[in-house]
Amino acid sequence: MSYDLENKLVIGISSRALFDLSVENEIFEKEGVEAYRRYQIEHENDCLKPGPGFALVKALLNLNSLPGHEGRIEVIIMSRNSADTSLRVFHSIREYGLGITRAVLAAGASLAPYLEAFHTDLFLSAYEDDVQSAIDSGIAAGIICGDGTHSYDDLQIPDQIRIAFDGDAVLFSDESEKIFQEQGLAAFEEHESENADRPLPEGPFAKFLRLLSNLQQEFPPDQAPIRTALVTARSAPAHERVIRTLRAWDVRVDEAFFLGGISKRDVLAAFGANIFFDDQSVHTLPASEVVPAARVPYKNTS
Repeated sequence: MSYDLENKLVIGISSRALFDLSVENEIFEKEGVEAYRRYQIEHENDCLKPGPGFALVKALLNLNSLPGHEGRIEVIIMSRNSADTSLRVFHSIREYGLGITRAVLAAGASLAPYLEAFHTDLFLSAYEDDVQSAIDSGIAAGIICGDGTHSYDDLQIPDQIRIAFDGDAVLFSDESEKIFQEQGLAAFEEHESENADRPLPEGPFAKFLRLLSNLQQEFPPDQAPIRTALVTARSAPAHERVIRTLRAWDVRVDEAFFLGGISKRDVLAAFGANIFFDDQSVHTLPASEVVPAARVPYKNTS
């Protein structure tokens, strides 16, 4: 019997984003694939520690236990590991009781063709090339932050999932961002004021935000298991175009922060984000000290 992925929120996640594989990755980079393979087989029965994407995935999978929402979330392991080196990952999935049964194990090959084949709505990975390919294919994707020095063992699995997004080059295109980078703040604010009534073009996470908004609408307003936030460096007068754009898209954003250059780190901690998506490392790296964060690369137009 075939399994239909339609009407499901499909999350693709690499093993390095789901679990802490910093030691294993260091062996791979310094000693090569054969040493990595031996290490994984020797430690096959050792349960891996949670990685930066673990709490988010666990919380999303918990939605499948809600009445009327069984099977609504599908999480698929998408990894450059081979089948031979992946038994430890599946052992860890079983130990943590994660409802993950499907995987793409590409043995070093690009994952790009399989992201579309599995109707992936969001892809999280520590491998930049695969994330770049996903973005270039129009799939929401982020390079998850994590240097092996931060422990995710104590992350609480939330009852309400909190997802935060930057605006320009994430929810929206990088059209306005380019004006700011090339001409400065004054030109950017003038451009946004003049175009306040014209909706911003969609960015790589616009479709994903719509999917979340649709999922939220399946619940009473005060019982939605997902809460979203826009956390942007914009401020007045550039705020109006953003608000009008979200209104034109008819999507729901629960909280919005127009920070005008104030650090996003403390706001994200106060919001309690389970993941934050931003296009700049200057924001994702400080954020990753307090919440899981992922950098969204710019689409390759060459």
